[in-house]
Amino acid sequence: MATPGQSSLFTSFGELLTTTYRAYNNKKPADLVSKHNALFRRLNEKGNMKELDGGLSIVEPLDYQANSTFQRYSGYDTLNIGAVDVITAAEYPWRQAAVNVAVSGLELRSNAGAKQIINLAKSKIVNAQRSFANALAADLYSDGSATNQLGGIQSIVADTPTNTVGGIDSNTWAFWKNVVQSAAAPLQGGSSITPSGTAGVMESLMLPLYLRLTRGADHPDLIVMSEDYFTFFENSQTSIKRYASSDEAQGGFISLKYKLADVVFDSAASGIPACRGV
Repeated sequence: MATPGQSSLFTSFGELLTTTYRAYNNKKPADLVSKHNALFRRLNEKGNMKELDGGLSIVEPLDYQANSTFQRYSGYDTLNIGAVDVITAAEYPWRQAAVNVAVSGLELRSNAGAKQIINLAKSKIVNAQRSFANALAADLYSDGSATNQLGGIQSIVADTPTNTVGGIDSNTWAFWKNVVQSAAAPLQGGSSITPSGTAGVMESLMLPLYLRLTRGADHPDLIVMSEDYFTFFENSQTSIKRYASSDEAQGGFISLKYKLADVVFDSAASGIPACRGV
């Protein structure tokens, strides 16, 4: 298979020639693989990825409703001692992914010694890690419809919240429906809203959703936007713009603040659809 830059024996920039014979000023290959992958990186760096030892499936217990036996009483009133089902579980099948790294013995030998500029095997491993991260980041936004694909954001936070997630049917169990804010039919009612960078427009979409998702100290701490929505939001914040902490910037995130949440953008190459915020 041809690679970019291959036209003849003397001008070929195949993997072996690139890593061995050319005297580059920078001994690290230029990264043309990585994408923004904001959601993937944020989940990873904030410790929101959990390692599991095993099991037939992934089961997440859910405290899904209040105990309805609460009652006020006086003296010898009869108390309600009926059992109430308040705990259930969402169940997810395991999903697996892999990426292959192949280097021949001849390539390793040719790449060894004083003429070596960068290590071919290590460079391929780094490329594989980036490629894996890109593909997994795209899956995080998916609807899970591809073969052996995990159910991503478009499945968990569906535009039409009547799907089945984790074995629980949202049509039957209203508590399991995700909340959707639509510019065409806003949560707060009223006529449709055209997203733009005009001051107040994006907030008119974001505030009702933020309040709907806030329960006491439980509130959104991350808002991921596609490039177009992030542009609208930043333009609307010209006079009152708040950036996230320097720690976030050092982690590679260009992010703003909305109330207590960081607002970051993810590129279309990472899999987030246009005109989306989650």
